[in-house]
Amino acid sequence: MRKVSTTSPPKFVIARLDPLLSGLIFWTGRMALILLGSERFETFWTQKKVNAMRHQNTVLHQVLQHVPWTIFDRLVEEHEADKHVRRLTTKSQFVAMLYAQLSGAGGLREIEAGLKSCQTRLYHVGAQPIRRTTLSDANALRPAQVFCDLFSAMLKHVHRGLRRTLAETVYLIDSTSIKLDERSADWARFSAGVCGAKVHVVYDPDADCPIYAQVSAAKVNDITIAQQMPVEPGATYVFDLGYYDYGWWAKLDNAGCRLVTRFKKNTPLTVTEDCEVPENSPVLSDRIGLLPARQTRSRRNPMSNPVREVRVATDTGKILRIFSNDLDSTAERIAELYKRRWAIELFFRWVKQTLKIRHLLGTSENAVRIQIAVALIAFLLLRAAHVCQVVVKSALAFARLIRLHLMNPRRLDELLEPDQPRSCSDSQMALKWT
Repeated sequence: MRKVSTTSPPKFVIARLDPLLSGLIFWTGRMALILLGSERFETFWTQKKVNAMRHQNTVLHQVLQHVPWTIFDRLVEEHEADKHVRRLTTKSQFVAMLYAQLSGAGGLREIEAGLKSCQTRLYHVGAQPIRRTTLSDANALRPAQVFCDLFSAMLKHVHRGLRRTLAETVYLIDSTSIKLDERSADWARFSAGVCGAKVHVVYDPDADCPIYAQVSAAKVNDITIAQQMPVEPGATYVFDLGYYDYGWWAKLDNAGCRLVTRFKKNTPLTVTEDCEVPENSPVLSDRIGLLPARQTRSRRNPMSNPVREVRVATDTGKILRIFSNDLDSTAERIAELYKRRWAIELFFRWVKQTLKIRHLLGTSENAVRIQIAVALIAFLLLRAAHVCQVVVKSALAFARLIRLHLMNPRRLDELLEPDQPRSCSDSQMALKWT
């Protein structure tokens, strides 16, 4: 047997990697590849004087840092969402649905292809590539309450930091419809050949954030859901004709809330006092009076206290009869409060267009609830991420930049910066012998 000399040094062959790395490597007789330098990846010196490679999280990873994962894990355990799960965890399902909302993916195939193309970057967010059939089954079978409760928990955290005095708190109430097809007829049929769902929201215009949301079939009346909404005593609630119910109004009035809405055309008012209105103002009249003492079927009207009617002329010439139980504020203030209702219409438009909530990924009630809950969570995450940077002022522009750079390793405050060539230390390219 031939003896191998242990004193002779191994032979080294210097080679160059592909242009993506463009660094130097050497190959030993023991088949070891050692990267000496790279022009693509930026390096830095650590506190221990070690030249290391800097890691930059993706934009998606930075957005997900605002998710309360401790609460999420607790909800998954409470609802047993991962029970008997072998392939797709609830966390991976959540990340996939968030990816769909933030990237604007329009279907399950697009989600599958997008996550597969960046699967090496999913490790740091604790997710994995998925198959569209697996995601579809998860949306249909996993409990939607996990995501609804997560949204509620995040709302409490967000609104806690934006709390104001009750006299200044204004909440807008409204709903928006989402059109569905015949595959959702078992739970969302509205009429012959028409199916749809509703998203009912209580919105804080000062915080630019919803504080309550619920999903129902389109045939459910708005006032039915409103009667289930939590009431904050002393706050101001602004809503439209869909919530015309004297009993509910009396409930808010007894809680010390201020109401601002519209009169129906056929609602009479027994005027007890005419108030003066300023000249050259859109306010045409300001009157205090009483609502009818009786409702249909001879029921007593629970809204028996004096109320206010402010008639306002809009820019189009339409005359609005605005109702309020506030007898102390000026007529201009009442009209201004009702005008703020337009903010919730803009919110619904922003959510539908920016988060692509118009493209439903499932047809079952559970899948629709999950997608709407995740879309609202995505809205909160975008708001939280937007606050953490000062470069992009517009929330809409920030959302668009997030979509463009979602899976890129870039800081949130550098979304407007052009790509910069990574620096490379000269010491990396030097082969030193010791």
